[in-house]
Amino acid sequence: MAEDRIEAGRAVLASLDPGNEAMLRQAFDQTAPGMTEMILGFFGDVYARPGLPLRERMLVTLAALAALGHAQPQIAAHVKNALNVGLTREEIAEVFMQVSGYAGFPAALNALATARAVFEQDS
Repeated sequence: MAEDRIEAGRAVLASLDPGNEAMLRQAFDQTAPGMTEMILGFFGDVYARPGLPLRERMLVTLAALAALGHAQPQIAAHVKNALNVGLTREEIAEVFMQVSGYAGFPAALNALATARAVFEQDS
């Protein structure tokens, strides 16, 4: 069962960005062995569930991360992923603008600044 979750998560991450697993391993294998498997399992448990297409899951993820107000590295990664699954820059910006009314302008502005940096890299 644990292997199924990891394989499902691996498939989701590969569909978002084929380099994700390698990046995770580079970031965590030396200092936190097993963290990559935890992340893969999470993606298998949550992102591979039926009920919402991956595109809509990315909208929810972006909104939740923006609402935290302090997750800029994760927002950057997920903005790239969102672009890879077909969200437009305008849709991503609209998500962050929507967040401003519920999580506050500072959180939304932080998310928009992070998205702008990703968009500039992507140009």
